[in-house]
Amino acid sequence: MERRVGEIMHRGVLTCQRDTPIQDIARQISEQDISALVVVDDEGNMVGLISRTDLVNARLYEQYWKQWRGLTAGHIMVTDVVSVSAEDSLDVASKQMMDRRFHRVVVVEKVEKGLRPIGILSITDLVRDIARA
Repeated sequence: MERRVGEIMHRGVLTCQRDTPIQDIARQISEQDISALVVVDDEGNMVGLISRTDLVNARLYEQYWKQWRGLTAGHIMVTDVVSVSAEDSLDVASKQMMDRRFHRVVVVEKVEKGLRPIGILSITDLVRDIARA
């Protein structure tokens, strides 16, 4: 029987809004020791993702932003977020991660007006699963 994303994913996600200042995002990522935050709209639907790498990349271009202190999640988030459902097979999710060279995918459930994030599947989760097998 093929294993599913929901069997090994990390349930729950930490989120922020488009207007969250990047300093607050960096603080939350650092304090929670996580690698990314999901950006959500007012209804809790996913609109983007910000990773540690996105924060570092934004800092590299700090000199080009006239108001660095005014940067928000909406300025630097990635909107082409790879997502899977809890019912997807681990093989499908792994292939998406490898093809796109991503370290994580957001696990979502479809709701009336979008995709609601419910968890994260990371490379670490996949390695732990291999170790348990």
